[in-house]
Amino acid sequence: MSLKAKIEAIVYAAEMPVTLEQIFQLVKDSVVAEQEGMDEAGAKSRVRATLEELAAEYGTSEHGIELRQVAGGYRMSTKPEQHDMVRAFAKSLKPPIRLSLPALETLAVIAYKQPVTVPEISEIRGVDSGGVIATLLDRKLITTAGRKAVIGRPILYKTTREFLMRFGLKDVNELPSMEEFEKLVAESFQSDLLPAAEKGAAPAENHQLDQGPSEPSTEPTSAVSDETAEIEAFSEESVHAHTGTPEK
Repeated sequence: MSLKAKIEAIVYAAEMPVTLEQIFQLVKDSVVAEQEGMDEAGAKSRVRATLEELAAEYGTSEHGIELRQVAGGYRMSTKPEQHDMVRAFAKSLKPPIRLSLPALETLAVIAYKQPVTVPEISEIRGVDSGGVIATLLDRKLITTAGRKAVIGRPILYKTTREFLMRFGLKDVNELPSMEEFEKLVAESFQSDLLPAAEKGAAPAENHQLDQGPSEPSTEPTSAVSDETAEIEAFSEESVHAHTGTPEK
């Protein structure tokens, strides 16, 4: 991969403006390796020149985005003249879906074990999951998949196309491993709960899900569940993260 491609990917992926020094630290080994005898000063000059080349390329009228210097760093953003178009697009997007930990756990079981019944889900989670199923059905993240051929013929559930769209997946085969998924969930809740723990203030608010059915009181009362932290499962690319502010 060329140096220009590497820098372009770094700047595009960064949520905050990324500085020249940050970029240099990431690519300096490959830059120095490509040209023997080049010192760090020369390598940094090459990185700076490449950034300027990218800025010039994106500065042409053929591109709707630009590479801008913001707050001492670089970031990708839409050009001011495209503001109205991007704003209209942003308004057309669906709002984020916020899920409680019990709902997310249930959704994960369905995604990895589908098609699956409520008794099977409850057995895996160790608590009744009936009320959470209603919440997921209401958000169109799961749907029915017939009935299982056993006594009582319980309903089978599976994920929907909406689930794939929300999580940015081509199909369920692109789901991360269970170990990776559990790690992501743990990190998400740790980052949500840490600020509250640091402040040592009053207990966290009991956020309710978006007008959805309430979940049963049979859910476990672990420290994480009591905090009722929310996870935003909106996986479509954030428009605002890369949207420039129109010039007055």
